[in-house]
Amino acid sequence: MIAEKVLFPAALEVDAQGAIPGSHFDLLAAQGFYGLAGEPERSGVQVDFRSLITILETLSGGCLTTTFTWFQHHSVVRGLTGTANAELREKYLDAALRGELRGGVSFAGAIPQPPRLWATATDSGWLLTGEAPFVTGWGIVDVLLLSARNTAPRAGQPTGTIVTGLIDAQAGAGITVEQLHMVAAQGSNTVRLQFADYVLPAEKVTAEVTHSDFLANQVMSSRRNGCLAMGVAGRCIRMIGEAGRPQVAELLQAQLCVIRNRLDAGLGDPDTLPAARAAASELAYRAAGALVVAVGSAGILARQHAQRLVREATFTLVAAGRPDIKDSLLKGFGRAHG
Repeated sequence: MIAEKVLFPAALEVDAQGAIPGSHFDLLAAQGFYGLAGEPERSGVQVDFRSLITILETLSGGCLTTTFTWFQHHSVVRGLTGTANAELREKYLDAALRGELRGGVSFAGAIPQPPRLWATATDSGWLLTGEAPFVTGWGIVDVLLLSARNTAPRAGQPTGTIVTGLIDAQAGAGITVEQLHMVAAQGSNTVRLQFADYVLPAEKVTAEVTHSDFLANQVMSSRRNGCLAMGVAGRCIRMIGEAGRPQVAELLQAQLCVIRNRLDAGLGDPDTLPAARAAASELAYRAAGALVVAVGSAGILARQHAQRLVREATFTLVAAGRPDIKDSLLKGFGRAHG
């Protein structure tokens, strides 16, 4: 089992060194994990929804840093699978499904109001200007699926469309890189990118959609992102039981099952999904705190899983967050308990 035999035993070293062994990603590729989001007839991998959720939670509980970095690749696969740009799809998709081409994503510049990353149409494509605030896997991935807001809104679309395309993950003309230093998942090599008239050729564009359609397409991604927090919570709960506190572990496990059901239900009722996502991260944060208490003073020592998991639970509070998730979290943390 990859999570238990490979990822978890190395998680403390990955955390301490701030680097993920390339062998982690090679193993995931060799076992077909880069093709999970592909169409079965093309990737040779067929995974139902429940199995996918279990895989994501299990890997996150093994090593959040590795999983968070690898996890981004599936959006690249989905973008290439669904694009009307057949030439781009044929050029990149098969290699992406095999994990020979590895990808990351950056949507955060296009979603906020006002946007942080703008796209201006030219005769041959788009010029990108602004910033992509959090880009994971820099120096690890080969390509980025990047989204920016069109600077020229069309009639009936006051917020403009969102342009998404594939770019090479390397500094060059029109792009500069700022390394970010995080308290958790530092090995994910997360950076901030600054764009100044960066050229996105038309042949690299995967889609152009309205802002509302773009957000609607993010519902499934939000559900999958919840697996990061659920994986951290699950690992903490197991370790609480191993520390001789089975009753606490059972109570937290019951809460985890309830939240997992809420996350699943959110796919059919997207308005409820942000609160469910917030509940998952809140549970991870509480479970990590409970783990520190369960193991005692050793829990705050370096090179101990408890303190690492507290920091990773903190990471899930904001990773792939949205304003409505933030509001739900703050309401939860501000709720009076008697």
